[in-house]
Amino acid sequence: MAWDRVEGNWKQAKGKVKEQWGKLTDDDLDVIAGKRDQLEGKIQERYGIEKAKAKEEVDAWSTKYDSRH
Repeated sequence: MAWDRVEGNWKQAKGKVKEQWGKLTDDDLDVIAGKRDQLEGKIQERYGIEKAKAKEEVDAWSTKYDSRH
């Protein structure tokens, strides 16, 4: 359920995503457009981590984001 909130507020969430994963560019964030699978893929690509690790990081981040909003 937490990701629905992120996706719905993507314009606001983009700044927080960029704070968490600074290697993502503004263009990356525009392409991602709130899509979780796209975010996980870009994190994998930019940070050279496995899909499972990217998913784990996004899970943790989205739970934290959801609790603040």
